[in-house]
Amino acid sequence: MDNTKEFLKKIGIEDISKDYVSDKRFADGGQYRFEVPGIQSPKTMNALLKESFKNNIFIHRVTQTKGIMMLTDDEIKEMVNLAKTYGCELFLAVGPRATYDTSATVQTKEGSRIGYRLRGFDNLVYAIEDVKRACRLGVRGILLYDEGLLWVLNQMRSEGEIPKNVHFKLSAHAGHSNPASAKLLESQGLNSLNPVRDLQIPMIAAIRNACDMSIDLHTENPKSTGGFIRHYEVPDFIRVASPVYLKTGGSVATNHNWDTTEAEAIARIKQVMLVKRVIDEYCPDAIASPNQSDDLSIPE
Repeated sequence: MDNTKEFLKKIGIEDISKDYVSDKRFADGGQYRFEVPGIQSPKTMNALLKESFKNNIFIHRVTQTKGIMMLTDDEIKEMVNLAKTYGCELFLAVGPRATYDTSATVQTKEGSRIGYRLRGFDNLVYAIEDVKRACRLGVRGILLYDEGLLWVLNQMRSEGEIPKNVHFKLSAHAGHSNPASAKLLESQGLNSLNPVRDLQIPMIAAIRNACDMSIDLHTENPKSTGGFIRHYEVPDFIRVASPVYLKTGGSVATNHNWDTTEAEAIARIKQVMLVKRVIDEYCPDAIASPNQSDDLSIPE
């Protein structure tokens, strides 16, 4: 296997020692940020941000996962205004996906491997229209599930069809989990990668070593994706994956598309506080991105 390993090293993919430390940072100098996913409506987003302010915890990114097409224009505008006032990123998910269209295959055990990818030409068009609508309403962060859609949107961003400051994030539901995939996606304009949730620390380190974009790591998970909680691994996440988004609060939900209530949004902030406690105790020198950093893709 030595020849294979040597070739991989030549193209920027290599095995990482257990002592690996990432020296990469966000443009603002930070090593880590907090992200709270699964915030599906303005009222839950408002409850989340109020609770974070009350507890002196800054949330750098709020992510909606059900889909742009599930929100009215007024709801999107309200979420945009909340993010602008608070100073955080707002990422909205692309709506069209295999689980929402007429696919029978995706509902089967084996067909579920299709994930949330797009089926056919029309769904690709629908997805692009979803993104364009969000951008018109001021959103500058888009959560994707399909690599082909990323390729198209990157072309559109380069040619000015959508704003050049829109950031693309790929979901863990796309199933990526190795450094070669990370390099490929980054070359296609991805700004932030969420690998699968259960990667071991050396696996995460190998991905970080191979790419420069931010990595999004779940510190905990809904029952539907294993339900495991990794709070005590967070210092290692920061050490090997910087710049990293710590995705926290997922254990409050039952599944990925869970309609978080206002009470559950408040409970998610408690989970962020628990992660912050681990950081403060076990890696107090870790550098958080500043509040309202210029490096954040805040809505316009």
